[in-house]
Amino acid sequence: MTITHPSASGVTRSGGPDLGRATHLSCRECGADVPLGPHYACLECFGPLEVAYDFGAVTRERIESGPRSIWRYRDLLPVPAHVADIPNTDPGFTPLVRADNLARELGLKALWIKNDAANPTHSFKDRVVAVALAAARELGFTVLACPSTGNLANAVAAAAARAGIRSYVFIPSNLEQQKITTSAVYGTTLVAVDGNYDDVNRLASELAGEHEDWAFVNVNVRPYYAEGSKTLGYETVEQLGWRLPQQVVIPVASGAQLVKVDKAFRELVDLGVVEGEQPAIFGAQATGCAPVAEAFKSGHDVVRPVRPDTIAKSLAIGNPADGPYVLDVTRRTGGAVDDVTDDEVVEGIRLLARTEGIFAETAGGVTVAVLAKLLREGKLDPGAETVIFNTGMGLKTLDAVAPVVGPAGTIAPTTDAFHQLVSAD
Repeated sequence: MTITHPSASGVTRSGGPDLGRATHLSCRECGADVPLGPHYACLECFGPLEVAYDFGAVTRERIESGPRSIWRYRDLLPVPAHVADIPNTDPGFTPLVRADNLARELGLKALWIKNDAANPTHSFKDRVVAVALAAARELGFTVLACPSTGNLANAVAAAAARAGIRSYVFIPSNLEQQKITTSAVYGTTLVAVDGNYDDVNRLASELAGEHEDWAFVNVNVRPYYAEGSKTLGYETVEQLGWRLPQQVVIPVASGAQLVKVDKAFRELVDLGVVEGEQPAIFGAQATGCAPVAEAFKSGHDVVRPVRPDTIAKSLAIGNPADGPYVLDVTRRTGGAVDDVTDDEVVEGIRLLARTEGIFAETAGGVTVAVLAKLLREGKLDPGAETVIFNTGMGLKTLDAVAPVVGPAGTIAPTTDAFHQLVSAD
């Protein structure tokens, strides 16, 4: 079945947009096909749309010959072939860190950390925004926008500045000051909204209907935006020497990242780029916003919305769009979704910093703490090669740890004072 959707006013290409090997959009619920364009919901069943491809031949050699950014995987993304030549922030190819110290502390045989704090604005959101921007420009949009819990705001503001276009960013008014500052500095029009992320998202959806030349990266161009998360999976496999990990732990906000990493693993197997069994995939949430974890534990297929109340604001999406698909992935792969308290989140941040010298934001603290919890409860195999995803830098969420870390003491500038301080430890 093919459904014809109205085109955005900015689309001028008579032959359709040039989005690489992407062929159309497909409804994730009813399977209806939709032409490539600024569409995100099926007109038949209102289900979400995702990008479908005709990949052709994809080889390790071709990937390895590409730039050291997400554009080495351009053949697997909905972007023009010349995307690397267009001004963008060139995110990706962040370190995969062998975490032997943390592994010993937790009792794991082999642990890796995919550290996406090394991206241009220090979170994985640079990946999804780069793909969304490339698609949006090809679709004729002239303004970049988003509702955000912080990291996306940073990424959209920076990407728009680099591309030389205007941007509008909408955030909850109680967002961490560090994320407010690191968005506003790029010259975006930053709008603080009284309400939580779900309130901000509703406003953005209404504005997307009013402004036809605005690309809201996670609303009207969401199918393309979400594909950017696949690059986390591609890079992990490549950096492991073209092999699949045995289990992974991924933070869950909207859930799109976890779902797309799973899609990346499956694509590489289907294309013959790698061999092996699919990893067990685990999701991590904060107890103060854990609708997917609650559904998983209860055996439900429906994710009931909640009102967020957690220090992990980047994960504070009470009505996650991809929640049901997270349940599908984790159950299919033999994983799970679990949650931890705010106190455990802080301990997770400190544990990762102390053992591996990586300062994660609160989402990273959630991931580390859930990893530890899964191990304690016997839900995760300590002998299996494990990868966890740190999606943002701790400098963005200083308030979470500021009350519990600081100087060992204040002393006079004398050796006696120093020795007296350390002898008291």
